[in-house]
Amino acid sequence: MGRSARDHRSDPGEWQMKPARPKRTRLRSKGKNGVPTLSDDRLKTAQDAVGYKFKDPKLLVRALTHPSAVGGGDPVRESNQRLEFLGDRVLNLVIAERLMERRKMESEGELAPRLNRLVKKGACADAMRHLELQEFILLSDGEEAAGGRSRESTLGDACEAVIGAIFKDGGLSPARKFIEKAWAPQFASAPAETKDPKTLLQEWAQGQGLPLPDYDVLSRSGPDHEPIYEIEAKVEGRGSAVATGPSKREAERSAAALLLQSLAG
Repeated sequence: MGRSARDHRSDPGEWQMKPARPKRTRLRSKGKNGVPTLSDDRLKTAQDAVGYKFKDPKLLVRALTHPSAVGGGDPVRESNQRLEFLGDRVLNLVIAERLMERRKMESEGELAPRLNRLVKKGACADAMRHLELQEFILLSDGEEAAGGRSRESTLGDACEAVIGAIFKDGGLSPARKFIEKAWAPQFASAPAETKDPKTLLQEWAQGQGLPLPDYDVLSRSGPDHEPIYEIEAKVEGRGSAVATGPSKREAERSAAALLLQSLAG
């Protein structure tokens, strides 16, 4: 007679036997618990948002992988850190090239603050938000709970990494197209006029995390109705420049412009 279901379950040997999972299932599980990944649907949606179809989609996944998501793996090679390094250089090149083409009458001193404003971490974070790519960033549960998905540094790093991934996969042309698309609102809102050299110097110093520029009157000469001021503009630890003018303001502007040119060079 055959055994009952109860007798079958009570057999110690058969109770311990479990059917082996198919190999493909084990591989998917390993990928999920080891190296971070996106589902096929999420990956396609992310590529649509980027506006570029990767020949090697793993590059995009890595670009969107925050170091916290790697777990016990190698965060240097499996997160977006190295791609971020590459993307930062590509971004600077593309923005510098764009400024050179669009602002043909501006000096190095005038272009440098514009470049800094468009490549800083906050600008990269804004580009990420514009394309709504923040939802695809892979984070650890702890980093997610700590607000990492909205953190400027996290978004900025991921954006630079995406640029690096596009460049590595397809070269400069698609990377440039992505930047034009992602930075479109910032390009549109950029001031058309050239700012006062003192304002530009102040923005440059702030962008570098330095103290604000100082202006010192070195001398005043000439008659009261026609004075000549000699002013020194300086940024702590980065240098100084001296200029003269018929008023303190004009001399400060000239000194600031000279210092900007020196710093840009």
